Amino acid sequence: MSKPVVLVIEDNEPTRILYSEELSYAGYEVLTAKTGQEGLDILQQQPVDLVVLDIAMPGMDGVEALGKILSINKQLPVILNTAYSSYKDDFMTWAAEAYVVKSSDLTELLTEVAKALKSRGIEPPPLPEPVED
Repeated sequence: MSKPVVLVIEDNEPTRILYSEELSYAGYEVLTAKTGQEGLDILQQQPVDLVVLDIAMPGMDGVEALGKILSINKQLPVILNTAYSSYKDDFMTWAAEAYVVKSSDLTELLTEVAKALKSRGIEPPPLPEPVED
């Protein structure tokens, strides 16, 4: 069985690396992009099961990228991931599968990724057990 493919579009390199490592550890194949345009290019080139998308990015922001992603594939689940809860008021963000406010605890993000995939008939890997300090 192949792993579900998650595309992380995030301009902040440490965050992009963290998400890539955590999603890989959780059993996903992870692709990364540092801009909205780079993410769109990847989507045109290969199949992806889900997108984790930052909103506040230079150039094309996540809201604009969301519209373009959904114009390519309106069935593709997109999880908006941002440090700013205020974007929830932008009606365009309502087209996303989920809206997760960034946190150092990635439990909510991993849970939303698994839930979104399951709703599309894609079996996600089991959530990893939390590591105790």
